[in-house]
Amino acid sequence: MKNIYKFSVAPMLHYTDRHCRFLHRQFTKTALLYTEMITENNFVYFQKKNNISTLHHYEHPIAIQIAGKDPEKLKQCAEIAYLKGYDEINLNVGCPSKKLKQAGFGIYLVRNIPLLIKIIEKIISSVPIPVSIKTRIGLDEKDDYYFLKNLIKKTSQYGLCNKFIIHARKALSHNMSTKANRTIPPIHYDMVYQLKQDFPKLTIIINGNIKSMKESKLHLQYVDGVMIGRAIYNNPIILSQVDSKTLGLKKNTYMKNIVRNMYPYIEKELSLGTPLHHISRHILGLFNSIPGSKLWKKYINDNVYKKNSDISILETALKFINVI
Repeated sequence: MKNIYKFSVAPMLHYTDRHCRFLHRQFTKTALLYTEMITENNFVYFQKKNNISTLHHYEHPIAIQIAGKDPEKLKQCAEIAYLKGYDEINLNVGCPSKKLKQAGFGIYLVRNIPLLIKIIEKIISSVPIPVSIKTRIGLDEKDDYYFLKNLIKKTSQYGLCNKFIIHARKALSHNMSTKANRTIPPIHYDMVYQLKQDFPKLTIIINGNIKSMKESKLHLQYVDGVMIGRAIYNNPIILSQVDSKTLGLKKNTYMKNIVRNMYPYIEKELSLGTPLHHISRHILGLFNSIPGSKLWKKYINDNVYKKNSDISILETALKFINVI
């Protein structure tokens, strides 16, 4: 099978922006990174404003996640993303937010399989790069394995999509927040494992409540790949185990080097008008559980919003981290 990335970082709205991805690339060069979800209308608007930037070499491999229900608009999004250099187009068929419920896409596309198939056909016919679907195991009462298997069968037959990222929970649309939907519906990894058995030629990636590389290795006995989200955001050092088994340095020393390696990038962004806090928010949790981490966070938060804040704030904050 082609273009299988055994490890990927989940698309997280308001989190996996370009600054977050640059941080993650300090830990791994091989994991597949995903952008935040971008809706079809926002994509077209940003493109008109020339805000869909061409990628830098260090961002690869990278997938863009798009969401919507208009086949022609999504086809246009895919074509632009391909020209901008993305390595994969991912269609969001899993987000259960109230806004997407009103709009009729995200996980709610599973209620209209013919439309979903039409969307996939349009996207796949428009670009030569891989196209994937990220979805859940069900929605509300449509939560049995038959429903999931039928969804995968219909969207993969006749040479359609051959890569599926499955969040091993169903979504609940009635009076439940997006945040609650990430934790309350129970996990059913067995259903994702069964998909791989029933569709051995498809690439099946598992997602949902996976928190470590140790857990990832267990899942890889049954599926093709693993996707982790918030556990990576809160503790990105996990990514260092993707490319190599050991760091070769003590954690606190290693993490200090990571921060300093980012200085040229940060200085360039500052020169372009990016506020420091847009970048520093992603590195606040780097030293969790390390002596001095609270003072590190406090110093940054107390100073990062000041006028003309720069990397000297980060360098001073690093002094609170003990090196043993």
